[in-house]
Amino acid sequence: MQVLVLNSGSSSIKFQLFSMPEERILCSGLIERIGSDDAIFKFKTENDTIEFVSPILNHKDGLKLLSKQLLDKNTGIIKSPKDISIVGHRVVHGGIHFNKTTQITDVVKEKIKELSSLAPLHNPANLEGIEVAEDIFSNAKQVAVFDTAFHQSIPEYAYKYAIPNEFLTDHHIRLYGFHGTSHKYVSEKAIDYLGKKDSKIITIHLGNGCSMTAIKDGKSIDHSLGFSPVSGLIMGTRSGDIDPAIIFHLANKLDYSLDEINTLLQKKSGMLGLTGFSDLRDIQEQATQGNKACQLALEMNVYRIKKYIGSYAAILNGLDAIVFTAGIGENSQLMRTLVSKDLEFLGIYLDAEKNKIRSKTTHAINTDDSKVKILVIPTNEELEIAKQATKLFENQASFI
Repeated sequence: MQVLVLNSGSSSIKFQLFSMPEERILCSGLIERIGSDDAIFKFKTENDTIEFVSPILNHKDGLKLLSKQLLDKNTGIIKSPKDISIVGHRVVHGGIHFNKTTQITDVVKEKIKELSSLAPLHNPANLEGIEVAEDIFSNAKQVAVFDTAFHQSIPEYAYKYAIPNEFLTDHHIRLYGFHGTSHKYVSEKAIDYLGKKDSKIITIHLGNGCSMTAIKDGKSIDHSLGFSPVSGLIMGTRSGDIDPAIIFHLANKLDYSLDEINTLLQKKSGMLGLTGFSDLRDIQEQATQGNKACQLALEMNVYRIKKYIGSYAAILNGLDAIVFTAGIGENSQLMRTLVSKDLEFLGIYLDAEKNKIRSKTTHAINTDDSKVKILVIPTNEELEIAKQATKLFENQASFI
C-alpha cells in the first residue's frame, strides 16, 4: 500500500511516499522558501535526484508542482493518482476537537478551518494541502495527524492559564502544544538510545518554527508553545514570548489594529524582525561577516533556549538527555555549540569534534564524561504520520 505524507510548514512542504507497512521510502523531498521567487524544489528517489529553483508563491502551487513530478513519465513514481491509497496530512492545531489521528471529512475540514485563527501560518496551509490532495488523489483516504495530540498528557497545572476559570471551561483557552509528531518521534528514539523508559528528556525542535518539550517517562509534561504556535522560543517570523501588555500598548498608543498586531507577531517578528532575514543560514552567514544585528539575534535566540532548558530541568527534577532535531537542530553546528555552552552545572558537556559529524541516524555529541547525553536525532514526522495513518485502517483488511 502506498501512503503519501504531506507536512506543510509555514514556508515549506516536506513530503514522502511510503510503501506500507514495510516503511520503505519510495520518494522524498522538500519545497522550501514558499512565497518567494527563489523557492527550492527537491525530489529524490532511488534512481534520481532533482533540484531546481522556481517561483512558488503559495502552498497550492507547491503541491501542484509535486503532483506533476510524482506523475512524470521519466522520473516520477506513480502511473496514476489511484496508486496512492492514503494521504496523511500534518495538521498543526486540533484544539479540543482532535486528540488522535482522524479520517478527514467535511466536518473535520470545517473544524480545521475554525481553528485557523489559532495557527494562522499553518492550519490554512494544512487545509489547502488537504483540499488539493482530495482533488488530485480523489480515491485515497485522507487522514489528519494533529501536532497537538502528543501534548494531551500535560497536567492541568501546566496547561491552565491564570485567568478566570470560565475561559478554560467555556472557551477552552489553554496550552495545547505543537510539533507533537516530531517531539513524539525523537523522544521515542532517545528513549531507545538511553535504554531506559523512566527517562527525563528535553527535546529541542529548531526550524522556521521552534519549540521545546519536557518529556518524563515518554510523556509530554510541558511545552514552550501554548494556545497558539507563537509563544516560547524566538522563531523565523514569530516573536515567541513577549509581555502581553505590549499588545495593549501597540493598540492604544500606536494605533495598531488587532489584525495588524497579529500580522506583526506572526509574520514580521522573530529573526526576520531582528535581522531582515528569516532563514538561519542567511543569518549565520551574515553574523560571520560582522553583521551586528545578526550576531545579537543569535545571542537572543540561544539565551531563550537556555532559559527553557533550565526551567525544564527543574520540573523534571533531573535530566538524562537533551535532543536537537529539525532543520536547524540537526544541521547547525553553531547553534548546538552555543546552546550547550556554559551548562556544566547541569552536567552538559559538548564534544566539539563529535559535533562536526553529520549523520542520518541518532548520534551523541557529548563528551564521554558528560552526565547528560546531547543527542542529535533527525526527525521523521512523515514516517510517524504514515504509521499512524496506516494504523487507523489496519483492521480494514479489504482496504489494505
